[in-house]
Formats: sequence, structure tokens, C-alpha cells
Amino acid sequence: MTDRRGVVAKRAEDLSPGVPYVRGWNRARRSAGTLADQLVLLGLDCDFPGLVADVNVSGDGLVQLGAVRPEAAELLAQLITAGLEAERRVPTGEPAMTTRREAPAACSRTPVTPHP
Repeated sequence: MTDRRGVVAKRAEDLSPGVPYVRGWNRARRSAGTLADQLVLLGLDCDFPGLVADVNVSGDGLVQLGAVRPEAAELLAQLITAGLEAERRVPTGEPAMTTRREAPAACSRTPVTPHP
């Protein structure tokens, strides 16, 4: 995460008085929830098991995707690109159609674990 000054800020491990950690974390939680909802609609929630909200030492919210398989990252990039292309084609004021992938009954894929 890069802060407003362009300096990489670490995750908040120890809290400092006067830093709005809760505000940043709440914003990250809402954003992570929005992303999680869309991943469920697309049947990709199993591909992002490490999706969580967090906050850095400056109080900026973070959304961590966690470790994901390369195929999941590639698919997410393709979906973002397709969404941006669809937005360009749709007249202003009309929401773009969302494609829905059949969601699995349960997450049966093995989650990716980071290497130490």
C-alpha cells in the first residue's frame, strides 16, 4: 500500500492515538464486502479465500486479496477488462449487464497457501 506521500506504509500492528484506524478499516470492509458479493455472483469466491479488510499504520484502509492461483488473477484481470469495455459501449445512465457464472455448491478447490 502506498500512502498519500508515495511512501509504502506497513500494516497497522501497533495502534497510535489519534489515527483514524476504524474509519479506514470500515471503508476497507465495505469495499471488500462489495468485491466478495461480486465474486460470489461470478462463482469465484472459492478462488479468493484470503479476501479481507485491513488497515495500515496511517489509518488507510486496505483490501487484501490474499494468495491466489495465477489462473484466478488472470480471470479477475479479464473480467475487469471486459467490464471496462462494456462500460464504454453502454450509453451513460444505463448499468452494464453482469454475466453470472454457475457457482459451485461448495468451495472444493484447494486454497493457495503462501510460501514462508
